[in-house]
Amino acid sequence: MHGRAAVALADGPRGARLVRLFQQGSAKALLPRVYGGLPEVVFLNTAGGLTGGDDLGYELTLGPDARAVATTQAAERAYRSLSGAARVEVSLSVGPGAVLHWLPQETILFDRAALHRRTRAELSGDARLVMAETVILGRAAMGERLAEVDLLDWREVRRDGEPVLLEPVRLTTAMLDHRTSPALLGEAVAFASLALVDLRAEERLAECRQCLHSLPDGVEAAVSALKGRLVVRALARDSFALRRLVTVCLGVLTGAPLPRVWNL
Repeated sequence: MHGRAAVALADGPRGARLVRLFQQGSAKALLPRVYGGLPEVVFLNTAGGLTGGDDLGYELTLGPDARAVATTQAAERAYRSLSGAARVEVSLSVGPGAVLHWLPQETILFDRAALHRRTRAELSGDARLVMAETVILGRAAMGERLAEVDLLDWREVRRDGEPVLLEPVRLTTAMLDHRTSPALLGEAVAFASLALVDLRAEERLAECRQCLHSLPDGVEAAVSALKGRLVVRALARDSFALRRLVTVCLGVLTGAPLPRVWNL
């Protein structure tokens, strides 16, 4: 399976306006009608999931002062791979004064999944970015526990060409053998990383820490902020409890409702 979808938005007198839409293969982009709030871009994979050899790409560009929230239509599923890794490339470009909330829904890894994903964001000037990524290890309803996996999930944010946030995540079968170590997953079956990249990100630290004072059962989380970036990381023994925490934290970081396709 191969697919590419690209969207470009520019600021206009009535809010963001579409200046480019490209779709190829199984990658699609929808722009639902929104009444109030940020314009939404919804990416989807019509193949229904990822497996070995698949190649998928999403691209989103916001011009100066444009504002938008982008997400995926549903949780992405990485199925068992028999022939190498599925590859996903996400490219985000945010112009001066622009605001982007990149909020894809969860990625669910099936046993023997192989997924290599790279997300790159380029910010210009005082652009602002909120990004989230949640990974679920197996299908809890099926009692599935991963025995083999190959995950490489690289996230990179640059501002005017300078690196602001580099976050590589690597999970292999060998690591699963030691997953109960506190340095790895412990008893967690899901984990999430949220980031606010903003020149004044540190000002949101106290408010974000307030969200972590009463965590749902089975959830561990912490937040830190330094030099224009704030990061929340969380582990959970229950993916639904993790989503509840992510929802609350994103409300603080974005100051806006979640995309409509995020249904609890």
